[in-house]
Amino acid sequence: MDNDFKVGDQVEWNSEAGRVQGTIKKKVTSEIEFKGYRVHASKEEPQYLIKSNKTEHLAMHKGSALQKISKK
Repeated sequence: MDNDFKVGDQVEWNSEAGRVQGTIKKKVTSEIEFKGYRVHASKEEPQYLIKSNKTEHLAMHKGSALQKISKK
């Protein structure tokens, strides 16, 4: 499975509240601080900043946690 997503891709992932859908806002390829946590991202294992379609909440996830969905 290809886990390389692009800005603007629609994705979904599991959260404590169930499946969430959102839009990729940024591909992160180096370590950063996000909401008080160190995100260990690299070019080989990027992480993605995603904005929830429903709540506009921002989340950071690895590509392996995401599933691309078709735009409606």
